[in-house]
Amino acid sequence: MSDHGLVHFLDAERAAAEATRALVIGPYLNERRRSAEAGRLSSERSTKARIEEAVGLARAIELDVVEGRVVMLSDIRPATFLGTGKVEELAQDVKAQDVSLVIMDCALSPVQQRNLEQAFGCKLIDRTGLILEIFGRRARTREGALQVELAHLEYQKSRLVRSWTHLERQRGGFGFLGGPGETQIETDRRLIQDRIGRIERDLDHVRRTRSINRKRRDDVPFPVVALVGYTNAGKSTLFNRLTQASVLADDMLFATLDPTVRLLELPHRSKVALSDTVGFISDLPTTLISAFRATLEEVVSADIVLHVRDISHPDTKAQSDDVAGILEELGINPTDHGRVIEVWNKLDLLDEEQRADKAAVLAGHQSIDQAVLVSGLSGEGCEALLERIERHLSTDRVTFDLTLDSADGPALHWVYEHGEVLDRVDAESQIQVRVRVHNQRVDRLKHRFPLARPIDVTEAAPEA
Repeated sequence: MSDHGLVHFLDAERAAAEATRALVIGPYLNERRRSAEAGRLSSERSTKARIEEAVGLARAIELDVVEGRVVMLSDIRPATFLGTGKVEELAQDVKAQDVSLVIMDCALSPVQQRNLEQAFGCKLIDRTGLILEIFGRRARTREGALQVELAHLEYQKSRLVRSWTHLERQRGGFGFLGGPGETQIETDRRLIQDRIGRIERDLDHVRRTRSINRKRRDDVPFPVVALVGYTNAGKSTLFNRLTQASVLADDMLFATLDPTVRLLELPHRSKVALSDTVGFISDLPTTLISAFRATLEEVVSADIVLHVRDISHPDTKAQSDDVAGILEELGINPTDHGRVIEVWNKLDLLDEEQRADKAAVLAGHQSIDQAVLVSGLSGEGCEALLERIERHLSTDRVTFDLTLDSADGPALHWVYEHGEVLDRVDAESQIQVRVRVHNQRVDRLKHRFPLARPIDVTEAAPEA
């Protein structure tokens, strides 16, 4: 689709969404049941924050949200999730408020979704369906679109229940369409599975391409720094501040979906590849984690992971725990402070007293492992963050000053091929080069250049 066609398509989607009156329902277990379910549910998050987030998700696709309502439950009903009386009450409100879409901030089984749709007399989606819808709107690259479609098909496959008569009728075989006596539901499920297979093969090709690119990057090493964090934590704003890029950075959930990579220069002229990634969220559907594994491999392979937190958010601790849980699923230890740096963002939203409190917390943990306070919007603290990144990188890399003969082209080529050139000064007969290499390449460099002198990374860069 051309850019012009895409704009028209998105405008049409936006207009349709704005005309859709939506009721957001937060069916949350009461405190007693949450205690019993501790560890399985997001029990640390307040109900107020949860319903506000659900409403924010709905508004992220321009729905006309008429109300966000919390419904406290003492138990979950297998057939409708909610109790009979509450279903009847909500059905009356849906009709009275002319609601055409109900969003349940929970994971529903196919049967529960079907029964509630019948009771309410309108379309209904659960939290997973809503997040999939948002991701479908946000995907811009072919890879992102494939990943969203894969997650949606995996989700939809389980929704093929016998709730419509056309799914129950028998049909004859039409070659590739199905064998004799195959029901429509079986055909639909098989067609979905075939499409899933094709998408997975396409994504395997994407993974292989990424692997090749990563190998090339390892051969000419630029360390990779990946931004991760809860959705709307300000990752893209921070990314733009650090790299002077112009990535979409709106105040909305899941403003960024497709990953973006830019080169970033650190204080002593070394460079890193900074990657902005999709935001995480509580109760992120497992189908999405699986589908986006190709994208998240950038995080898995990163030299440094910046865990960006919205420190002004009342539920920042719960959000941090959710991100930590997903990092663990990806095989990253969130407490590995040699690799993971916490970035406390949105400092600009704190008043003086709150700033002092956060600074006092950090002052009680004087070490390289402590978090960094920044504002991606104003730039405050960003220099300190860059210095922290550089210090972390220096722990597994060694910097050398080399003096090369100007006529020795192969030697200069070797340096660029196997190291990261931080600075270069050309004279009439000599070239002064400052190069940084990974610990694993130190012996090779010393063998190639016996007079190479290692230096402290904090030394001033040579004058150009």
